[in-house]
Amino acid sequence: MEKVKEFLQIEQDDSEIVSRLAVHPHRVGIETSFYEDFALRGIQVDRVEPGLVSCTFKVPPRLTDMSGKLATGAIANLVDEVGGAVVYVEGLPMNVSVDMSISFISTAKVHDELEITSRVLGRKGGYSGTIVLVKNKVTGELIAEGRHSLFGKHDSKM
Repeated sequence: MEKVKEFLQIEQDDSEIVSRLAVHPHRVGIETSFYEDFALRGIQVDRVEPGLVSCTFKVPPRLTDMSGKLATGAIANLVDEVGGAVVYVEGLPMNVSVDMSISFISTAKVHDELEITSRVLGRKGGYSGTIVLVKNKVTGELIAEGRHSLFGKHDSKM
């Protein structure tokens, strides 16, 4: 335990550098957040229908692991975002993810173009279930399949 404490100890120089960083609050609707710029930049929505969202995404170097393949965390983020988009209703609060299960079947490399499709599996009360398929657009190879459950407590419009 002492080794862990020692490893996590912040040096004085590092502490001073961090204390000088200026972190400005994100202005919603005016500028992109770090998250939007880092993780979501490049997603292109191709088709939106009731119960279906289809997007394309070219794998950027910033979202790859040490071996140059799309990181599993980036795939999980795509499942979360596109799975949530298919149940999003304009003017209502966002649904929150309750559960995700992802099967990582293959890999994608930098600059591979991916096709991400999400469909609603069903709704009951405030719960929605979606399935998200991540495929290589050129080869058709399935990269990942995600099941995504979301919850949103929305007041009745009646």
